[in-house]
Amino acid sequence: MIPFILLIFGFILLVFGANKFVDGSSSLAYSFKIPPIIIGLTIAAIGTSAPEAFVSTIAAIQGNSDIAASNVLGSNILNILLILGITAFIKPLNIKQNTIKKEIPFLFLISLVMLLMGIDGIISRTDGLILLLFMIIFINYLFEISKEDNNQEEIKQYSIIKSLIFTIIGLICIIFGSKFTVDNAVIIAKNIGISEKIIGLTIVSIGTSLPELVTSIVAALKGQNDIAVGNILGSNIFNILFVLGIASSISSVNFNLISDTIISIGITFILFIFSINDKKISKVEGFIFISLYAIYIFYIL
Repeated sequence: MIPFILLIFGFILLVFGANKFVDGSSSLAYSFKIPPIIIGLTIAAIGTSAPEAFVSTIAAIQGNSDIAASNVLGSNILNILLILGITAFIKPLNIKQNTIKKEIPFLFLISLVMLLMGIDGIISRTDGLILLLFMIIFINYLFEISKEDNNQEEIKQYSIIKSLIFTIIGLICIIFGSKFTVDNAVIIAKNIGISEKIIGLTIVSIGTSLPELVTSIVAALKGQNDIAVGNILGSNIFNILFVLGIASSISSVNFNLISDTIISIGITFILFIFSINDKKISKVEGFIFISLYAIYIFYIL
């Protein structure tokens, strides 16, 4: 019973943390005139990707490279199909022109780069350093658009100190909540007898993506579309460039996930088509994403 109790406790921490984090980070963005999309692509993305970074780095250090790579790829597939799908199904998401023209194509590009790197069955240390170089390019891009985009969505504003406290407390709760959830989900899964690769692609990926799920849903319900969408895209970009980059820089990562990478590239293209159609992800398109994730899970199992 203890793993189940801790699993529920983890969920509670995640939901509470996501609420505080969205309120605090969006208020900070307003105070410093930072576009909310930047908060979504950086603080929200890095904060909610911390579980993936932790799990994949530890897995690489311990030599469990199957989990390191499959966790990143599984999370990216889940982020678009399930998290963006559920968020859009609850409340349709408007997509900004800049996101359609630059961020989604950039995610498509680095996913293709990852495929080319891993086609020989390994992501080497050199590949890892190249991914980290792409991360520097992405950060530079963020600085550029932060100067250009001064649009502010209507948000609830707090003092800077209170906003910082909310943001920090939210992140702490998100990270610890995800750890409780992941650790105990894996314990339950192993007791059932599920393989390491499947644990990485499903349970660990779902668990480490819970912060993205709760943060995006809460942000969407609060009307913070930029944070909701930026969080997903930023997390996927961060997972490939930083999480996989760091893991493979520490130790070469086995990469036996070509078909899953092709699927990831395919759904990124579908996201682009849905977005360019009417500059939003509708409820119907959200349902399509959810259905595609169910098909994917059936495929890998």
